Amino acid sequence: MKAAWLVAVLALTACEKTAAPTSRSEQILATGDGSLGSPPGPPLADLHSADAARPRRKLCPGDGNARGRILPRVALSHVEAPGAAHLDGALPAANGAWTWINFWAAWCGPCKEEIPRLLGWQDRLTRGGAPLHLVFVSVDDDGRQLEQFLGQQPPEGLRASLWLPDGPLRATWLSSMRMKSSPELPEQALIDPEGHVRCFIEGAVEDPDYAETAALLGASFGASFGASFGASFGH
Repeated sequence: MKAAWLVAVLALTACEKTAAPTSRSEQILATGDGSLGSPPGPPLADLHSADAARPRRKLCPGDGNARGRILPRVALSHVEAPGAAHLDGALPAANGAWTWINFWAAWCGPCKEEIPRLLGWQDRLTRGGAPLHLVFVSVDDDGRQLEQFLGQQPPEGLRASLWLPDGPLRATWLSSMRMKSSPELPEQALIDPEGHVRCFIEGAVEDPDYAETAALLGASFGASFGASFGASFGH
């Protein structure tokens, strides 16, 4: 009788040990990885195809997003790293060349990632016969953080910047440009050779955006400037 009872207990224990796990955590413990029971995802090739099919934004779509934005003529504060050339606080606008204004801050990760790209674009455009004045305008609240960032940059990096410290001047500036009092950085303003705000770009630019930028700026140096400019801005 005891022997029969022991056999029954052992059989029941074996059944419990071999029972299939029912929860996600039990499945992971049973297999040693997360493969069992994972919902099937789309093939990797399909993910790449979907990303490639996603239309790219147009930097200057001609949708009127620059309408009503007025570039203030008030000189700004400026901050330089030790040994860097001093700025005079003036914007080089309406001087026969395009001006790209980048609004940034030392605490803004995407801003700092974007800076080398913009500096590289400036060099490429200048070598290609379409000089671009690249102006950085910081909206940092902490001047010490701004100075520290500039001081840590390599010689070819950003070593000086205009600065809009918190206060009435910043409020006036941002209001004239129809920007939020606490802008979502980075933001860009593209100023044409006559000093008019032609494009306002929210967010960081990416490498594929260079082609459109080069085409737009290069048009101002060719005989077909009027037609090209009108097509770019929907006129």
